[in-house]
Amino acid sequence: MGDAGEGLIDADARIQELADEREAARRAREERRTPRAPVDPVKAAEIASLTLGLSELRRQVHATGRPVRLK
Repeated sequence: MGDAGEGLIDADARIQELADEREAARRAREERRTPRAPVDPVKAAEIASLTLGLSELRRQVHATGRPVRLK
């Protein structure tokens, strides 16, 4: 029974190593990309707020069945 437990531990360690290697490769790819223009945090917050508001309005329109409410 001890051998089976060791096999699971070895497999778990190998899975973690593969995950770490993939994460390192992903970070390396991101560093090689061309740098983006700096993002204005205020403008980004405004865009996120407007996007959220628009999605809420769309949800409300799809949920209503009354023609008066749709107008």
